[in-house]
Amino acid sequence: RAPVPPVRVQVPAIGADMEVVPVGVEPNGAMELPVDPAVAGWYRFGPDPWSPDGNTVIAAHIDAPDYPIGPFANLRDLPADAEITVTASDGSTAAYAVATVTYYPKQELPTEALFAREGTRALVLITCGGNFDETTGHYDDNVVVVATPRS
Repeated sequence: RAPVPPVRVQVPAIGADMEVVPVGVEPNGAMELPVDPAVAGWYRFGPDPWSPDGNTVIAAHIDAPDYPIGPFANLRDLPADAEITVTASDGSTAAYAVATVTYYPKQELPTEALFAREGTRALVLITCGGNFDETTGHYDDNVVVVATPRS
């Protein structure tokens, strides 16, 4: 089946309601992200939210020069079972419930597991977190939310 790109992600518990655009991979191997922290990127080479298995990955910057703090800045505050809704351009929706919120040092991010194309269906939301390193211009950690389909 052809993938169904998500166009919106909503996380009411933190007031997030964001446009989602398809993204790929940067030359350095990192996931491409929209510059504006108010816009999230869906990893278009992985499963979509309506795939029967694998992880749908949606990520956004926590902040960026010349932009306000993004909605994903509050991912770290999500309680277990908080609802997340992903919407497609045709209006269909997929509902998820937060299972875990984890901080990973960037060099320890389990990318193979998070970007899995097979296995149990899940939604993975990713942003930066931890301390900001002014010398590198990056945060030390990634905040990763894993959510499971609501039945």
